[in-house]
Amino acid sequence: MYDVAIVGAGPAGATLARLLAGRFNVLLLEKRLMQETIEVGADKCCGGLVAPDAQRMLARLGLGIPRSVLVGPQLFVVRTIDLPQKLERYYQRNYINIDRGRFDRWLFSLVPSTVHKQDQTLLQKVSRDTTGCFTLHLRGANAHRTVRARAIIGADGANSQVRKMLFPHNREYRTYIAIQEWFAAVNPLPYYSAIFDSRCTDFYGWTIPKENKLIFGAALPGTGPAVQASFTSIKKQLIAYGYDFSTHLRRHGTLLLRPKKVYPSLYATEQAALIGEAGGWISPSSAEGLSWALESAWLLAQSMHDGLAGFAERYLDLTAGMRRRIKAKHWKSFVMYMPSLRWLALKSNVRTIHVCADNTNDT
Repeated sequence: MYDVAIVGAGPAGATLARLLAGRFNVLLLEKRLMQETIEVGADKCCGGLVAPDAQRMLARLGLGIPRSVLVGPQLFVVRTIDLPQKLERYYQRNYINIDRGRFDRWLFSLVPSTVHKQDQTLLQKVSRDTTGCFTLHLRGANAHRTVRARAIIGADGANSQVRKMLFPHNREYRTYIAIQEWFAAVNPLPYYSAIFDSRCTDFYGWTIPKENKLIFGAALPGTGPAVQASFTSIKKQLIAYGYDFSTHLRRHGTLLLRPKKVYPSLYATEQAALIGEAGGWISPSSAEGLSWALESAWLLAQSMHDGLAGFAERYLDLTAGMRRRIKAKHWKSFVMYMPSLRWLALKSNVRTIHVCADNTNDT
């Protein structure tokens, strides 16, 4: 019997486990292998940029990113490209460029030994008995087992099994397929690029350099061949902007959630809650999720400070500010993703910077 079972050991789950260690008997479950170092970018479909909001949350949590997690180059420019309107602008913004798999493993390593950590484990089923406790049916590398917990927290991402099993009627979000491809590159363009093409997606695409590699990704609505066709269309158009996609290395795909305009009550009920993207905590304008994952974990830990009884209600109260910021991001999305308003914003040249032409010739 555990006090708290946390499903998912990404940034949200690992942070919550670390904050609850020593106060509760905690079980932390993760489907990935977390105990070994793997090739850069090999196991996570994520751009791996720590935006200013996430940097702020790391500071509040008293954390500094170790050198082993960083990858070059560090990025100070956003290159914005509107493909249909043939507009291009540059904006100054500071990102920390990381390997996302290593970042997750670093956070996992910070979880104290008082927490029972179990990787390579899948949640197959969860049920609640008459005593109010949860029974989790788990499948490990070599065996099946069951455990019980007084509270269960879903931190298992966009495709959350906890959400599907305990909150099946909550669908207040849109789903996208995020596709990323990696390419070999010599001196890749040192920008985080945000690419817009309303003919292919009502969200956006991106490029990110990683050492001697380049990521191209896009968040696309729909299913089947149409998704691949949209992805290919955007990629082909970017060649004219100096991007070299000739040497393909690998490809990832994942489900991506985008909260709807009217954000619902958070996924929390008696003795159960969702954090990170499992609970829809992700920016509807940029799909940035790291800061939301860390903050939702931090606030959930605060809600458990006085014990498990009533923590879900306290969590809802503490996250009121996050909900307001989600709504503000929707207004930002309205400007970013309406072609006419985006045209006006780009044409205004507000806060744009000039980038030396010599820097745009190397790919």
